Amino acid sequence: MKILDRYVGKSFLVGYVIAFSVLIGLRIIMDLFVNLDEFTEHADLGAMAVMKNILTFYALNATLYFRDFAGMITVVAAVFSLGKMVHNNELVAMMSSGVSLKRVISPIIILALIFTGVLVADQELIIPSLSDKLVRSHDAVPGQETYDVWFIDDDNGSLICSQKFEVATSTLYKPTIILRRKMPKQAIWEVTGLISAEQAVYNPKTSRWDFVNGRYAERDSLTGFQKAISYVTDITPKDIPLRCESERKSFLSSAQLSALIGQGTKIRDQAQLYSQKHFRITDPLINLVMLMISLPILVCRDPKAMKSAIMISFGTTTACFIATFVCKMFATEYIFDRVMPELWAWLPVFLFLPIAFIELDSMKT
Repeated sequence: MKILDRYVGKSFLVGYVIAFSVLIGLRIIMDLFVNLDEFTEHADLGAMAVMKNILTFYALNATLYFRDFAGMITVVAAVFSLGKMVHNNELVAMMSSGVSLKRVISPIIILALIFTGVLVADQELIIPSLSDKLVRSHDAVPGQETYDVWFIDDDNGSLICSQKFEVATSTLYKPTIILRRKMPKQAIWEVTGLISAEQAVYNPKTSRWDFVNGRYAERDSLTGFQKAISYVTDITPKDIPLRCESERKSFLSSAQLSALIGQGTKIRDQAQLYSQKHFRITDPLINLVMLMISLPILVCRDPKAMKSAIMISFGTTTACFIATFVCKMFATEYIFDRVMPELWAWLPVFLFLPIAFIELDSMKT
């Protein structure tokens, strides 16, 4: 059986490499076709610099594309490997030798579980570590990005603003920090003071923002400024680009999402955070469900029925994919005067997991 497992596994891996290359390649080509003019805005830097910028941009964003297409890549790879075996009547030979088709597809399921682990590592480790680079726009030159900082809240409850944040020097220009504290037993923040400066430069050795001509004033004495030397916060230069972009929550790890939830934000923001946190759990499950739905349909013994089996397989997996997408849209919306991100995150699993078990149970082996 080890020879059979190696054969099925090798066929699936070949299909996976092809599906990965095609789907991710198409995604990159489509994006490059639309945004090529933005990359060439810095043509004065030279053709090699532009090419390096393009290669770096899509090499980093491939982690996002894999996250979005991981489930579909697995299904396409299964179609490729099983379709080839059905076309060559190999499944009939296996069944005639007394091997159950459930045993035949077990290497595919095991490899799918391994690739699901890769997806989880991509979501929880790789993407969060590259988050400050992934928010870079197409027309930005690596290392020369600047951001407008507006009311970023930190773990102290303070709000940080700046006219410009320069990534290369880790410097905030004309920063203003509104110091606040939360009122006891109330969801109200009280302003306690104000810090302003010409510049704030991050010091990685002390994990502080050092001020240039910094001034501090308490709320009740705004005319009596005192000298401010530095400010301690959990906001680092890597966090600022992420906080300035609207899609930043999808680049955070589960631990970072939990930390933001603990800070206490608006109901809609809380719903987005809870939605992201729960979809981190359900997305890998949904990918496996899509595979479990498609495999029993693809394992057909008649090559003439393979085309219809592929169409049915893609139809069911596409329905699952669309249902998940719709649930992500409604996860932060008010339904019957309530926001229920947990329900919408788990709804596709509740809907399609029973279908997957029914398909596996009814599979003719």
